[in-house]
Amino acid sequence: MSFDLVKADRWQDREEWFFQKDLASTYEQWYEGPYKHAEIWQKRVLGRLISADTRVRTLLEYGCGTSRFTRWWHEIGIDATGTDISPFMIAEALERFDGDLVLADSALMPYRDATFDAVAFVTTFEYYPDPVQVVREAARVGRYGILFGMIHKITPRTIRRRAQQLLGRNPFYKTARFYSLWSLKRVIAEALRGERYTITWSCTGLPKWWPVQEWRVPLGDFLGVYVRRER
Repeated sequence: MSFDLVKADRWQDREEWFFQKDLASTYEQWYEGPYKHAEIWQKRVLGRLISADTRVRTLLEYGCGTSRFTRWWHEIGIDATGTDISPFMIAEALERFDGDLVLADSALMPYRDATFDAVAFVTTFEYYPDPVQVVREAARVGRYGILFGMIHKITPRTIRRRAQQLLGRNPFYKTARFYSLWSLKRVIAEALRGERYTITWSCTGLPKWWPVQEWRVPLGDFLGVYVRRER
């Protein structure tokens, strides 16, 4: 990759939280603390979606961060490689994951065509300035499918997040673009125009006291989407 894309705490001329060393070094604590319950259900949603495509044995996770989910793919029998543009995140991942890790930009993936069975984005797609190009690259590199696990736009927490952002109290969502199921489908349709594919999806992420924790209604804090390419 061209390392002049990475300058201090900026990426493509934008300030990003994942280029701040102190935030990268404490990232795993969020999953061990306030997001532990959410992580359990996020993994269940993503696991069901990807496991339904029995062709998938290898996977590239883009925006792998500290390798939190990259490690988990191996636990469910998928050989995963992690890639991230942040050197601080990759440094944290190297302490936790003994598999393949690559420092690279999602808009220009340093892999040959059809290197992996699938490509996954877990709470990273929200930060890409050119999402259509990223999906096209994912389709080039992943032969069978693309998996999205993302912060959902249609959730009560969106109001809180945007308020925190305006008040300068939450650095994590400063440049994030939240998607609904419909807006994500539009990006996918533009990127994969002319190609045959099917989409399956599921939601989770309402409060713990909610009687159901996974559903087929496009409402909730976390949206899982799998694009199965008919090849």
